[in-house]
Amino acid sequence: MVINALDALPDAMVEGLDNVVFLVEDSPDDTDEVLGIYEGVALTDRGDYGYGELPDRIVLYRQPLIDKCESLEQLHQEIHITLVHEIAHFYGIDDDQLHELGWG
Repeated sequence: MVINALDALPDAMVEGLDNVVFLVEDSPDDTDEVLGIYEGVALTDRGDYGYGELPDRIVLYRQPLIDKCESLEQLHQEIHITLVHEIAHFYGIDDDQLHELGWG
């Protein structure tokens, strides 16, 4: 489902993703019920980023996503929203900006 959601995203959104891996994990390590997380250095904060850097990570959490949804259609939509949200963090868009844009 995540691969299909990634394939459906606009090219302009995914073409700039460099050195990023997408992962699905069962649930977050802590008690937060987050649906996904971006781990890395946003493009807007990168200085001398270059060769040898570990990839940034976008992780979607399977169980919280399933728990939030009542149907497969809703799960597809929530995966899409979570991917867009975490990719936005890669581009340096923070949570406040995402809320203003309706993606919070």
